[in-house]
Amino acid sequence: MKITALTLAVLASAPQAPAQEPSPVASPTTCGLGSAFHAGRRQALAESVGEGVLVFRGMPNTRSYRRFHQDKTFWWLTGIETPNAAIVMDTRTNEEVLFLPKQNLGLERWEGEMWDAGDEWVSEVSGFTDIRPGTQITSFLKERLADKPTVWISKEPHVELAGCYDRAEPYDRNRKRDPLDGRVNREQALEDKLIERYDVEVKDCQKQIADLRKVKTAEEIEAMRKANDIGVASMIEGMRATKPGVSEWELDSLMSFVQRRMGAAGPAYEAIVGAGANALILHYISNHEVCQDGQLILVDFAPEVNHFITDITRTWPVNGKFTERQAEIYDCVLAAQEAAIAAVRPGVTIRDVQKAAMDVIEERGMRSLVRHGFFHFVGMEVHDVGGMRGELEAGMAFTIEPGLYEDETSIGVRIEDVVVVTEDGCINLSKGCPRDRKEIEAIVGKGGILDSMDER
Repeated sequence: MKITALTLAVLASAPQAPAQEPSPVASPTTCGLGSAFHAGRRQALAESVGEGVLVFRGMPNTRSYRRFHQDKTFWWLTGIETPNAAIVMDTRTNEEVLFLPKQNLGLERWEGEMWDAGDEWVSEVSGFTDIRPGTQITSFLKERLADKPTVWISKEPHVELAGCYDRAEPYDRNRKRDPLDGRVNREQALEDKLIERYDVEVKDCQKQIADLRKVKTAEEIEAMRKANDIGVASMIEGMRATKPGVSEWELDSLMSFVQRRMGAAGPAYEAIVGAGANALILHYISNHEVCQDGQLILVDFAPEVNHFITDITRTWPVNGKFTERQAEIYDCVLAAQEAAIAAVRPGVTIRDVQKAAMDVIEERGMRSLVRHGFFHFVGMEVHDVGGMRGELEAGMAFTIEPGLYEDETSIGVRIEDVVVVTEDGCINLSKGCPRDRKEIEAIVGKGGILDSMDER
């Protein structure tokens, strides 16, 4: 079978230059989502915390030979994708100082252009007008903190590509408790050093940042839309490649290729590609089995673009045809999701949306097959910051992902999309990915990139 026209159209429409954040190997012409966006986030945070000095440190260079990826919080505030950067903001004087390393030509010969304090283009690209060598940050803080102002830092654990706070927090906590380790995390170390060196009160502005991140700006929603479009294209290609005998790891690799080809920075999280009983494991990431005739396969996988991500799950039959029981469970999940989506609007609560989905499931007698909640915030992390209590507001983005799991038949079905609350309802960012059974059956196994490779 030849590579399909749809596959060619999808890949041909992909940007030739990655749409992801600027790499440190070249002098960028843009900064993150634009210097105005990041300046606006800094201003909003400054207004939220009130008087004081805010200190944020970006990530150091990588410990392994891997591409550098900035910490989410620092990137959100600056858009700067380069190692060893820091900012200090004084809300009393409205000063913002960016600290960058001194130029290292030896390192740049190996790794390309790095942002440094002497680069003339940094000010224009980043919007910072006061840029100093990183070696001056301790003396600057000594002067600025002499009158003992409140110092604000974020104690949210640093998160990079495919990371998430609800995975990083227990990791840091367990390492600190380890009797043969005991190290504190990077954020706690910063607090300890600020107190030790400057004898100041340090407060955590994580809550203020989380509250700001809960309601997305137009720039953030557009970044999420791009991630969704790429995620949808890769999911459809996964459906086209599925047939008895294909492996979970092949589908994982295929979808990763499509995502990167279309401009993604990488995965938003590790791919879940579970056929048969593997679909019953909610965070199954081994992806080492071969798909068998008669099984359903559950695929939960999406990319990151410009530090924003999406979260898409689809379930389809390996042989392209749902059995009667598979269809019965699938239709229940889809109806529950559609009821939940219809219930979303400003002023309602997640509990209201959950009830709409559960009413469908209970009416069809499948309550016992529920194993998890149906919602979580999405943004720069797959499980984004911010509690889900209270009323929904326009601009909030979260998943709607009902799932049913039946051990006796090895059937696991989950359908997941990302919605953004609007003034009168919501929009489904990933609605372009088929959910209707007949539409899915018309796509599965129809051939694509993997088939063209097999013919060689």
